[in-house]
Amino acid sequence: MTSIPDAPDGEDLAALREEIDRLKAIPEEELVDPTPASLKGRELEPEPTDAIGSEKWDRPASEESLGQE
Repeated sequence: MTSIPDAPDGEDLAALREEIDRLKAIPEEELVDPTPASLKGRELEPEPTDAIGSEKWDRPASEESLGQE
């Protein structure tokens, strides 16, 4: 049976430590909900919409307005 040393050492450990340190540097929010770099800055701006039930179905859309009754 192979014994495990108390303080392991080796090249593979150094690479693993680097990866762990790199992952620790990433904020938790980005790990939980990542946004692809290609989408950053391209978020759509919300547009206002009419309230539900405010449509005037008996008028053309060009004449429709919330102020008209």
